Amino acid sequence: MKYHIHTIGCQMNMADSLRLASELEKLGGASTDEIGEADVAVLNTCVVRQSAEDRANGWLQRVGRLKNGDHAGLVVGLMGCLVGVKGNPKLARAFPQVDVFLPPSDPTALLNCIADRNQLHVERVAVARRHAAQDGELTLPLAQRGRLVSAHVPVVYGCSYACAFCIVPFRRGMERSRPVGEIAAETRSLAAQGVREITLLGQIVDRYGCDVDDGPDLAQLLRVVHETPGLERIRFLTSHPNY
Repeated sequence: MKYHIHTIGCQMNMADSLRLASELEKLGGASTDEIGEADVAVLNTCVVRQSAEDRANGWLQRVGRLKNGDHAGLVVGLMGCLVGVKGNPKLARAFPQVDVFLPPSDPTALLNCIADRNQLHVERVAVARRHAAQDGELTLPLAQRGRLVSAHVPVVYGCSYACAFCIVPFRRGMERSRPVGEIAAETRSLAAQGVREITLLGQIVDRYGCDVDDGPDLAQLLRVVHETPGLERIRFLTSHPNY
């Protein structure tokens, strides 16, 4: 099985795509830069700017032509903020070439679809439990293993603010902090595979832990991540002056 992932948008989307690639390779996949060679093609989308939506539309039209031609068996996934955490029924009508619609940071539906189509002996629960959004130990895709120096690690998903100019809460959901142990396990696994710099990601990253009663804060998380063997630099974004 060959897969192709096209990513549009922010660092969080890049992190989500990396985790999706990791999960696809656990199912026996291998990456390809040529969509015409792929058995599975995924578009990870952004809706912050019109230009990003236009690029997504162009990609989907191209995929539609492939599926209507000699590539009818191609499994197409649409992921990210265009889909949103609540889904969008209009998308299925607008893009009939898409087989699976995936909310941001959650590839479970695609992994289950692939397992079903290929009759893989993978329990749905096992797939869901180890998907990218909750997998502590991240195995890099083969093409990047030992070559990737800098990686993004999400620590806070979503945002609980409702700024008039921002669509993120409506597309990525409410603020959710990942457990410290899960983040630490991921950074250790990345460092063991050659990563020397990580960037901790959050819409308001310095609100890490604010959604958890008596939860850790960003400073405590940084102290834990600092102990990662082999890690040489830690960055974080996006910060907010109120915190």
